[in-house]
Amino acid sequence: MISWCTESFGCIQTIAKGARRPKSPFSGKLDLFFEAEISIVRSRKSDLHTLAEVVLKNPFAGIRGTYLRTQTAGYFVELIEICTERDHRDPELYGLLRRAFGYLDANDASPQAVAHFETELARIAGVHDVKKLKADPAFALGNLFGRLPISRTPLLKTLAVEAKNRTKETSK
Repeated sequence: MISWCTESFGCIQTIAKGARRPKSPFSGKLDLFFEAEISIVRSRKSDLHTLAEVVLKNPFAGIRGTYLRTQTAGYFVELIEICTERDHRDPELYGLLRRAFGYLDANDASPQAVAHFETELARIAGVHDVKKLKADPAFALGNLFGRLPISRTPLLKTLAVEAKNRTKETSK
């Protein structure tokens, strides 16, 4: 089973039949944080569709370069999954996630990157206007959807420690 955030279909789940076979047409095309063009066969009975074809566009290899980048990308995906309904198309949400992956592909994760992602997601969800509200956008998202990913707190702690270490190294 694979979860996708797509521009055309929204967040969907697919099953990739035969993906583990040695000569599978999906070989090397299914991994975390890949951008790909997909073709699916929609299920009439459930929201689990069948993956028919995958064409890899961008593997965002830099995200897997450090654990912290991977952890941050994982948090972004968890947050999107909490904030979206299955099969609900939202191109702006897709664009936000794509930009976040592009950023993490080339840059280290930071508290500012997480704050920016949360602010933009809250704006898209319609629960936060930076000009009118000074409240924490993550708090607004948590109130709207009933929770935030449990991975948020450890991620923010790790990012704070990393930022502190970088500051110490640059001041030497």
